[in-house]
Amino acid sequence: MFATLALIGLLAGGTGHDATVHHGFGDVDHWVSVFDDPSRDAWQKPDAILDALHVRAGMTVADLGAGTGYFSVRLAKAVGESGRVLAIDVEPKLVDYLKERAARESLPQITAVLAAPSDPKLPPSGVSLVMIVDTWHHIDDRLTYLKTLAKGIAPGGRVAVVDFKKGDFPVGPPDAHKLAPEQVIQEFSKAGWALAERKDDLPYQYVLSFSPPRP
Repeated sequence: MFATLALIGLLAGGTGHDATVHHGFGDVDHWVSVFDDPSRDAWQKPDAILDALHVRAGMTVADLGAGTGYFSVRLAKAVGESGRVLAIDVEPKLVDYLKERAARESLPQITAVLAAPSDPKLPPSGVSLVMIVDTWHHIDDRLTYLKTLAKGIAPGGRVAVVDFKKGDFPVGPPDAHKLAPEQVIQEFSKAGWALAERKDDLPYQYVLSFSPPRP
């Protein structure tokens, strides 16, 4: 999850493409209890998501807004020893935790990355899939961010946004913090990305996959 703090002042000011909420994620123990709650699997359906996104052995995948590594560890197991997972966050304490977790769970294919709020620090044309789970609404100036994000996508690569539908659900943020899938699609389209696939079969979330602009 992105720890968008006060230092994210860049270009904010009513563009309609800024974060819907700013708060910190420095209390690691708290977020471990939230993000890695054993009950999450039942509604998150992580294996179904990875299967739908065609995650395979040998891939290089970025978990953007990795938080405590809920998806990072699953991605690492899916890509195997020949693959690579970039577990990316802007909260230094979470990045430290990700490093410790990767070592503790013997997953050397995970590389924890401390990103900047305006730059995910992807290697140029180096990532086949970027997963952005429950994070897109935390990012400011998203249209500019998409231009930076596109530079890291390998030929044929994709970005997948997984986030909460509007509605009164037992999990997830308040509706005021959520972005409707139509808004996410509009933002990517405005930045030149193409919607590749949409899935709405998760109980509380949507999954949108996008292809980057052609050079």
